[in-house]
Amino acid sequence: MNIAELTINNKIIAWVVIAILLVGGILSFSKLGKLEDPTFTIKEALVITHYPGVRAKQVADEVSEKLELAIQQMPQVDYIKSTNAFGLSIITVNIKEKYDANTLPQVWDELRRKVRDTQASLPSGVLPSIVNDAFGDVYGILLSITGDGYSYAELKELADMLKKELSLVKNVAKVIIWGEQDEAIYIEISRSKLAKMGIGMDVIRNTLATQNKVIPAGVIQVGRDYIKINPTGNILNVEDIANLNIIDPVSGTIFELEDIATIRRGYKEPIQEIFRYNNKQALSLGISIVEGGNVVNLGEDIKKKLSTLESRIPIGFEINYINNQPEDVTSSINNFIVSFIEAVIIVIVVLLLFMGLRSGLLIGLVLSLTVFGTFIVMDFYAINLQRISLGALIIALGMLVDNAIVVTEGMLIRLQMGEDRLEAAKKVISQNMMPLLGATVIAVLAFAAIGASQNAAGEFTRSLFYVMMISLLLSWVTAITITPLFCHDYLKVDPKKQANSDPYQGIVFITYKKVLELSLRFKYVSVVLILTLLGSALFLFLQLKGSFFPPSTKTQLLLHYYLPEGSDISSTSNDMNQLEKHLLSDERVLSTSSFIGNPAPRFMLTFNPDTTPTKSYGMLIVQVKESQDIDTLSPELVKYMLNNFPDAEPKI
Repeated sequence: MNIAELTINNKIIAWVVIAILLVGGILSFSKLGKLEDPTFTIKEALVITHYPGVRAKQVADEVSEKLELAIQQMPQVDYIKSTNAFGLSIITVNIKEKYDANTLPQVWDELRRKVRDTQASLPSGVLPSIVNDAFGDVYGILLSITGDGYSYAELKELADMLKKELSLVKNVAKVIIWGEQDEAIYIEISRSKLAKMGIGMDVIRNTLATQNKVIPAGVIQVGRDYIKINPTGNILNVEDIANLNIIDPVSGTIFELEDIATIRRGYKEPIQEIFRYNNKQALSLGISIVEGGNVVNLGEDIKKKLSTLESRIPIGFEINYINNQPEDVTSSINNFIVSFIEAVIIVIVVLLLFMGLRSGLLIGLVLSLTVFGTFIVMDFYAINLQRISLGALIIALGMLVDNAIVVTEGMLIRLQMGEDRLEAAKKVISQNMMPLLGATVIAVLAFAAIGASQNAAGEFTRSLFYVMMISLLLSWVTAITITPLFCHDYLKVDPKKQANSDPYQGIVFITYKKVLELSLRFKYVSVVLILTLLGSALFLFLQLKGSFFPPSTKTQLLLHYYLPEGSDISSTSNDMNQLEKHLLSDERVLSTSSFIGNPAPRFMLTFNPDTTPTKSYGMLIVQVKESQDIDTLSPELVKYMLNNFPDAEPKI
């Protein structure tokens, strides 16, 4: 008893399997993780070392060079590069491509040990080095917080509250605030008053250094209990600093700090980074998702959380989306569903034209069951829905019907020749099962290079190989099990044509037979023609332009703006301010988001931010109405910048 006979004789089991594929596929599709891009390991880390007050050349010689020599001893390192600025060393460490997400944590631990062991050989004024390897986080949801008439402190207070609340949302991995400034208290001492008092700066410095020190004050026994003593006098605000008593060590005179100084609360200067939304003072919130999470569900949960927080957000504050990855993913999935339905319809229509109504519908149904089964296996192996896996499914649609077509056509021809249905199914499966398996394996092996590749492109596109392998092998299984069952029960043959005509007398078969005979008769000509076509294909293949990522369909324009190194951040901010006003006056532009001093956080996987902070750098995310507006806006924007900012180097 072969597979076809077993399937047909156990119809109840077969229909249960069909129901499992259908229902399980729909449920698995709803459960699959949904992302914009597949997870991708960033094999890069930064070693940041501060050497305050030292020139760039001295930083390079005394810090970067020693750290580089230690890091180069690691066999996992591919290459390193360093950037040295006044008081700052930044070393970028790139790891060889063969290391993946499972092995990189150990590499980063070894890097930290190498850097830590080198600290003792660095000059005494060097601060401890920081190793930053968190470049793989994608903040797919990027928000802006603005408030007309509100101060920066009030903006920061709201941002802190939102960060705390949004961090509690399910599947949120991390929430960051971009554009925040570090607070500081400035004590501006009058030199004339200080001289009049006859004391030195060291007295004031030592007095301030001894404040708010946490020192145990002891306990006192009261009856059977010990009561801890908590001394008062801590400095809690600016007024406490102003009222701080200073004692003249010579005369013993006591006076308050505000008698010789002006105390004010402010922010550290110079400002390190500035963020504006639609040319308004703002802060940005970046939200990343846990690995394997469903970004569509995350987007819905974030919206629900923000709606519940509306009562706690004062009137006048606005929260806008700079980047909304859940919407992009939803659009991609909807496009896939449309493409899938279109592909099924096209396949069915073509089959209806060449194989008849029932054959076309049967093969279309088998195709759908194969895709549903693929969703079940993808869910089992935690393969997310993203642009690569969805693309693989669309590519596979044209190949998944091949096995079912062979079985259906074989059954149809044998039925037209008058054979018994069960015998026809048995013969078709026994004759074609192994050849179809071989053809399917060959088709899978065509994508094996992607699955076995250890480089960055292989890691990014690996789900293409997995999905193709799963779907094609599953199409072979359904072709030798479900397809013969459907053909046995539902495939009909015109009784007038049955056993009365040769099924191979159609125009297609006759034409094919003649072409085949001519090819065999003139075999050398056929071989030369085939080799010529192969050579032409290879030549044309070499003319194709290569790109790691496909062109983006996002309605966003990214502008990187560089002033000469050493420019003050206020100059960069002023130029960006003028650019924002110019862009917002254009009807094609919906919004602008400017990041000054540092690039935006990685809000999509294909965006690689510059890791070197510089006050002469600015970045603009320009949201336009339609993606085609970018093609017309870009050259106009370049021309405007060339005319108005001749010292700048813009890149779009």
